[in-house]
Amino acid sequence: MSGTAKPAAPYGASPIFDEISLPDKLRNEHSTKDGTWGLLRVLEGEVELVFIDPPSQRLVTVDDPAPIPPQSPHFVKLNGPVKMQVEFYRENPLPEENSTD
Repeated sequence: MSGTAKPAAPYGASPIFDEISLPDKLRNEHSTKDGTWGLLRVLEGEVELVFIDPPSQRLVTVDDPAPIPPQSPHFVKLNGPVKMQVEFYRENPLPEENSTD
């Protein structure tokens, strides 16, 4: 058996939003509940994921989904036409990313 961990499975997901249907709630500061991880997946285009505290931002693309830790205030900023979805997990969906922090 290899040392590769089995990827976490989402327990839920948002609808697929585009630049028109994306709710104001996601465009403004919000966070997930305690124990809930999000994974921002971009299906077309790109979005800016902006974290409030600590301040940081990340360009999220089709090939580079972004994990959102529980209770981390954030919002998304659109750079043009987009299709995006948020999946919800009970653990970090991309644990290997934390090794670079």
